[in-house]
Amino acid sequence: MVWRYKDPDNYYSVRANALEDNVVLYKVEGGKRLSLEPKDTPSKTYGVKHKVPNQAWSTLKVSFDGPRFEQLFDGAKIMEVEDGTFTAPRQERLMTSSFGLDGDGSVAADKAGNVYVTFPAARSHLKRTKSNLTFS
Repeated sequence: MVWRYKDPDNYYSVRANALEDNVVLYKVEGGKRLSLEPKDTPSKTYGVKHKVPNQAWSTLKVSFDGPRFEQLFDGAKIMEVEDGTFTAPRQERLMTSSFGLDGDGSVAADKAGNVYVTFPAARSHLKRTKSNLTFS
């Protein structure tokens, strides 16, 4: 998911990764992607370790209020991040990378600007090679 989108080189995004079992919030500024450290974690912390289930549906939600972003996974808060780089309301967009999933999934947004994504994780169909993912 992407929010406070200014242009292709400036926005916030979040990713849930079933291959690495983590969830990471990013800031893309000037075309450079940087991970944002969750509050109350050591410096340079890369997202949060969180089980992204294999062959199961999950719900990913981001709520944002000013510089504060709250990340929920299957209804449970897993992290909070603060960053004031992009403060003006911008466009909210959805960016997906399904790696050959069956295409099922749901996306919704409410009037407060919260974006909800439901997706199936299919880790068992993926193999990691040096720098690519292949399907078996």
